[in-house]
Amino acid sequence: MTRGGTLENQHFGSIAVVNTHGQLRAFAGDPHWLTFTRSTIKALQALPFLETGGPQYFGFTPQQIAMLCASHNGEDMHVAQVTDMLDKAGLGTRALRCGCHVPLRFSFFDKAPPNDAVFDELHNNCSGKHAGFLAYCVQHSLPLDDYIGPDHPLQQAIRRDVARAVGMQPDDLKMGIDGCSAPNYAMPLWRLAYGYARLANGAQDPEMGDSFAQLSSAMTTHPDLVSGTGRNDLAFMRAGRGDWVSKVGADGVQVVGNTRRGEAFALKIIDANKSALYAASVEVMEQLGWLDNAQRDALQAWRAIPIINARSLMVGERRAVFSLQTP
Repeated sequence: MTRGGTLENQHFGSIAVVNTHGQLRAFAGDPHWLTFTRSTIKALQALPFLETGGPQYFGFTPQQIAMLCASHNGEDMHVAQVTDMLDKAGLGTRALRCGCHVPLRFSFFDKAPPNDAVFDELHNNCSGKHAGFLAYCVQHSLPLDDYIGPDHPLQQAIRRDVARAVGMQPDDLKMGIDGCSAPNYAMPLWRLAYGYARLANGAQDPEMGDSFAQLSSAMTTHPDLVSGTGRNDLAFMRAGRGDWVSKVGADGVQVVGNTRRGEAFALKIIDANKSALYAASVEVMEQLGWLDNAQRDALQAWRAIPIINARSLMVGERRAVFSLQTP
């Protein structure tokens, strides 16, 4: 980042590009960087529910399968979907153990909510994932109060299936607790990319093809539910025209899988700078040859090249300076 032509900030990170066979195709920085997956893991956390026919059991729609993977804005459309998911499972809002925060439709954009606004767990960006957790417990007659405990059978099943998806052993996943109080896992960056290459491959995956197909189709068909108005995953998946499965995570993580090319990239910005994360993600797509002219134009704003101040003056610029390497 420069201001007045003088270097002001630098943001460092790592990138891994992996195909559906688990082969590292390109990288920048350290593709083996041990990375907490944060919300990028949500689609993989839904695997036990999908693998045991949960959506069919409860009559979840494709929109609600998308909500399982969402880091949503807490807009009315998101709250309505989660409410219906809980209703189908015979549960109320207070069963959710994700906690409550100001919805991302305000906090993400540094906007203050109305003084009379009232929020609850439904507005938590992870409420769709947690509704899926609860539905799994209802389906399998498991305890509800401690469903986010690392030793709960649900969380053990999630750890098993996340490991399967990324080609690791469950005990090799490094566990931490995420912002929504559920277990989250750290893994080498290239392993996360491998999981998304398989997810984007959908029905072609020999092990979990049906589940991956349902999840990736729901995400690409309903990207507004996966993220929300003004968010990058919505913009990325719309630009991908059904071909890109995109998911951002807190603290500088982004993953995008490409169905047609059978590959995905995972990216970590070490200092979690969001502008750098989005700009680097689009630059990865550019260097991989994913973009046509229309997609390039659609994603230009996410490169955030000009730095504009409060009076709309251009005062600096951002530039991606990495070059992807081949192993």
